[in-house]
Amino acid sequence: MDIWPGTAYPLGATFDGTGTNFALFSEAASGVELCLFDDERNEKRVPMTEVDGFVWHCYLPHVQPGQLYGYRVHGDYDPDTGQRCNPNKLLLDPYVKAVKGEPDWAQPLFSYNFGEPNSKNHEDSAEHMMLGVVTSPFFDWQGDALLKVPYHRTVIYEAHVKGLTEAHPEVPVELQGTYAGVAHPAVVSHLTKLGVTALELMPVHQFVDDNTLREKGLSNYWGYNTIGFFAPHNGYSASGDRGHQVQEFKAMVRTLHQAGIEVILDVVYNHTAEGNHLGPTLSFKGIDNAAYYRLVEDDQQYYMDYTGTGNSLNVRHPHSLQLLMDSLRYWVTEMHVDGFRFDLAATLAREFYDVDKLSSFFELIQQDPVVSQVKLIAEPWDVGPGGYQVGNFPPQWTEWNGKYRDTVRDFWRGEPATLGEFASRLTGSADLYQHTGRRPVASINFVTAHDGFTLRDLVSYNRKHNKANGEGNEDGESHNRSWNCGAEGPTHDPAVLELRARQQRNFIATLLLSQGVPMISHGDELGRTQKGNNNAYCQDTPLTWINWKNADGPLVEFTAAVARLRAEHPTFRRSRFFDGRPVRRRGEGLPDIEWLRADGEPMVPEDWDIALGRSVGVFLNGHGIRGKDTHGRPITDKNFLLYFNADDTDVDFRIPPDEYAPGWDVLLDTSGQTAGVTEIPSGALLTVPAKSMAVLRAHERTEEVDHSVAASLAAQAGSLSKSNQPSSSRAGE
Repeated sequence: MDIWPGTAYPLGATFDGTGTNFALFSEAASGVELCLFDDERNEKRVPMTEVDGFVWHCYLPHVQPGQLYGYRVHGDYDPDTGQRCNPNKLLLDPYVKAVKGEPDWAQPLFSYNFGEPNSKNHEDSAEHMMLGVVTSPFFDWQGDALLKVPYHRTVIYEAHVKGLTEAHPEVPVELQGTYAGVAHPAVVSHLTKLGVTALELMPVHQFVDDNTLREKGLSNYWGYNTIGFFAPHNGYSASGDRGHQVQEFKAMVRTLHQAGIEVILDVVYNHTAEGNHLGPTLSFKGIDNAAYYRLVEDDQQYYMDYTGTGNSLNVRHPHSLQLLMDSLRYWVTEMHVDGFRFDLAATLAREFYDVDKLSSFFELIQQDPVVSQVKLIAEPWDVGPGGYQVGNFPPQWTEWNGKYRDTVRDFWRGEPATLGEFASRLTGSADLYQHTGRRPVASINFVTAHDGFTLRDLVSYNRKHNKANGEGNEDGESHNRSWNCGAEGPTHDPAVLELRARQQRNFIATLLLSQGVPMISHGDELGRTQKGNNNAYCQDTPLTWINWKNADGPLVEFTAAVARLRAEHPTFRRSRFFDGRPVRRRGEGLPDIEWLRADGEPMVPEDWDIALGRSVGVFLNGHGIRGKDTHGRPITDKNFLLYFNADDTDVDFRIPPDEYAPGWDVLLDTSGQTAGVTEIPSGALLTVPAKSMAVLRAHERTEEVDHSVAASLAAQAGSLSKSNQPSSSRAGE
């Protein structure tokens, strides 16, 4: 075999159209062997003798895409000092772009003998390991580019590749649960109907199943157990796992872009699948343990764990940071991904001990010409001390707003003393984001997400029901801020079912009409249930797959209608916070926003302190929007009234006086009792039923055109009589 020196950059296996360059970083290594495998898993070892700045490299001119490979790293094995090199363990390339197979969790995958954590295991792990695949970088993008949809026009749909498509009756069986299934016209059509502009996919980086879950007959369904930060997960590929997954993923992105839908990835850079000191040796541990992981300083056989998964990535080390940044750039430049949601992002900000928003991680993001230009969404917490960091991320970032979720849930279930905070969350959470110069779009608003109850379950269960997870119902959040509307779980009580349906509409309408960026959890608009399981991370079963056949059709239509309302009216997606000052445009003196009591009068400070206050009105001045449209014209909109009643009784709201508008049309009523009512006059009473909301738009009078036959004939007769009369000029002659 010809072996050329190759280059130290780029890291990973890089096919250039002729041959392949291999490069691996390891400061801990005394020697590195590249291991090539044929289809029968016969192994050929290639010593890598070229080293440049701790990067071991070579170029093999005859290696083509589809080649299977791994590494063996020679060096010290001394866990007490953080050294875990063991050449008997085949290792996955940290920069691998495709993976074939999965580990089987046999003893040889571990560097110690079971039951003897201080021992060293010398068994070869190759036959038990997944293998890296050399991939081709070439793909016909057909002119595709990043969409760059502005945040204020963005509607995010969080989804799981398999859960979204596995049970879709219109997706061919062979494509269900795959990237190709996501790109199927039936799925894309549903997303466009909902007004979705960004599909946020739960982890698609190559991940592995925990052995403890497999022994229980469960799986790591959610995928938050990454082992390959560059590789699309092979289990979601319909076409194969010898690099086919890369091409299939790219085709999915291209199709979604053609439909105007961005692709955002939920990425897990805070930890890896190798776990703690008792975990397997699959990649990073055996390559350079101390460089890739945060170790306990006074006893380096143990790992710092800010994630609850056993280890934390070492964001203090330049090569770990390089791995992270190279991965992000790869997904943007090569895979055309439009943004990222960072799982447990506070961990990435722990350069030393405390969360530091000026850490190297954020500095690198800030100055990177590629990554800084895409959507960056933080899950702004981890399980470490001081880990809850909502509102504290840098100006470039948006954040999952956990306070929005909690407040909106509390408001609609009728918790006391939430009115003031509800108003803040509805208007973009200025208290969290304005002080850093950010705008309402910094808030990613959500009521439900993959972690917790579905929307249907949020209104159907007071308690979690997680026994199927095999942990005695001890796992998952116990304080869900949910309300079962009068019965726990399934019921035939029509009053309970009607209230649950109304509550789901309340949550969806509130979410889509709040300032900020709304995120819908997949299947909520379809009435998806997990039967009260609020921690279904291990359930790869019909429990977590969307049941399309039993979809709640009316709820789908309602969601689509509210999404259109949001899209058509910039009043609901402002790019700046309200300031409460009068709008001096078109001679108006009304403020850009006004909170209203039930009697139609503006709220005063003491009104917000009413402990049992559960209803409120708000006037939104459509003329108070700053900015210009694509033609350079000032943006303006209609005026709106929103009435929220989370009380257990109906509330009569007095429509405000003429200066707001002479009349109003009811566009939306989650109770269904007044929707479509037109021109309610100022000063009139509008009854908003218990547990419901209404949206009114200022009425615009237009001359009614009579299209009847009689009217047409009369108009024609009038026109003829006028034409037979002399003109004024002739009459003067």
